[in-house]
Amino acid sequence: MFTIAIDDELKLALVQESFALHYVELLSEQEEYLSQWLAWPAFCQSEQDFRLFIQRMLHEYADGKSMTCAIFYQGEIVGNCSFNTINHDTKCTEVGYWLSQKHQGKGIVTRVVTKLIDIAFNEHMLEKVQLAAAKDNLASRAVAERCGMTLEGIVTNREKVGDRILDHAIYGIHKSNRP
Repeated sequence: MFTIAIDDELKLALVQESFALHYVELLSEQEEYLSQWLAWPAFCQSEQDFRLFIQRMLHEYADGKSMTCAIFYQGEIVGNCSFNTINHDTKCTEVGYWLSQKHQGKGIVTRVVTKLIDIAFNEHMLEKVQLAAAKDNLASRAVAERCGMTLEGIVTNREKVGDRILDHAIYGIHKSNRP
């Protein structure tokens, strides 16, 4: 299994089909929480749904188009992170993530995004990393800012989540501007 250690309690592992049941369990416990800011919980409900998602993500990884990993905290799957898209022409990627509600407030996502930025710049040789968060999702916006990203603007009508249409705050960091 492809894994990346972040520190002694946190690691990333490229998604694999055996993770599908863990994702179903997380979703069944926290669907309402996850559905606040994410569109996918309404469409990905079963173990088979997650297996198909994982298969698609592994194909995209093999094609160099994205990278999707499970987040392991103290040996337990607690969420997911990704390079949602990797654009080799523009040398840019957009990161995404979700985390179990009971693991919020431990600095997990900040450490994960910091590691993803490092991987983007030093392993994939990209020049820019972006993060899009719903304008009102202050926790995700704070992650971007803690990771040294700069607000580049607000894009209106970017995503439909449930019955709401959300505006997104777009953050970015350039390799040349990284401390």
